Amino acid sequence: MTTTTRPALPPFLAALRGQTPSRRPVWIMRQAGRYLPEYRAVRERASFHTLCTTPDLACEVTLQPLRRYDLDAGIIFSDILTPLAPMGAAFDFSQGAPRLAAPLRHEHDLARLRVVEPLEELAFVGEAIELVRRARPEIPLIGFAGAPLTLAAYLVEGGGSQDFRHFKTLLYSRPDLVCSLLATLADQVARHLAMQVEAGCAAVQIFDSWASILHPSDYRRLALPPLQTIMTALAPLQVPRILFSRGGSDNLAALRESGAECLALDWTCDLGAAAIAAPDHVLQGNLDPVVLCGDASEIARRARAVCRAGDRARAHVFNLGHGILPATPPEAVSLLVETVHAHQPEA
Repeated sequence: MTTTTRPALPPFLAALRGQTPSRRPVWIMRQAGRYLPEYRAVRERASFHTLCTTPDLACEVTLQPLRRYDLDAGIIFSDILTPLAPMGAAFDFSQGAPRLAAPLRHEHDLARLRVVEPLEELAFVGEAIELVRRARPEIPLIGFAGAPLTLAAYLVEGGGSQDFRHFKTLLYSRPDLVCSLLATLADQVARHLAMQVEAGCAAVQIFDSWASILHPSDYRRLALPPLQTIMTALAPLQVPRILFSRGGSDNLAALRESGAECLALDWTCDLGAAAIAAPDHVLQGNLDPVVLCGDASEIARRARAVCRAGDRARAHVFNLGHGILPATPPEAVSLLVETVHAHQPEA
């Protein structure tokens, strides 16, 4: 009788499944971006919107950091607002920060939103994923989407905000409308992520970039149920699910109930304390992105400190605590990746 040995999972996927990988996996949020000269060269001939909606260009910029660095995962180049355009809310990126000409602040505005079939309306995302998978099949690719709370805040505010006054006013005056909006967005996000998995992504990440705008009790009551809806919808696909929560330390108990296997935390969270509070979860993070603009010795020291804190978790995927900054020297990323890969947990 012969037996077959399953090939070892790549370090990124092994860690996400709670296994001990051959090395500490590392990838970086916004790893395809303006800090790379090759990315800036592409942007000289194409707008951000064009990059997101043109499969060969999205593929090219997705691959750029994978060519330059020994990263353990790629993430498809897109934007969390991409699914909103076919739903009836197209953001304008021409001035840099995304803006919505007619924010959704009334019942009749919200009624305009429609859930769409991603294979029909967002096929360019799937095509870009297929191109990346053909080019680098050995590297796990991450699909992603925005969390319903973050997307809802964008829609109501019409863009970024300092105080989220319009969104919170709607929440405190018509919570029924906000709940309905969150449910609609949860349906769309679940469909969008499922399409990305079917196109070839090996894991997915949900970005709740504005998780901290709500009181923890409101976050649990309003933001958690749509996240659970998404995670439940994705469960049959059997891919690891990562939930990134910016400023989410106060919501850690709620995040543990989301259904995500991996919780990604920003740099304001104590990773070691989170490992104790969430012993059943894989953790991702959480170096302050500005560290990469500092001294080389400090980059290495702080990266090792994050790795040691991650040693306490069920498993740990190294990342920044938010997206990499445009001012980051590319050589700092090389040092970071080498430092993380050299880390050996204490016996």
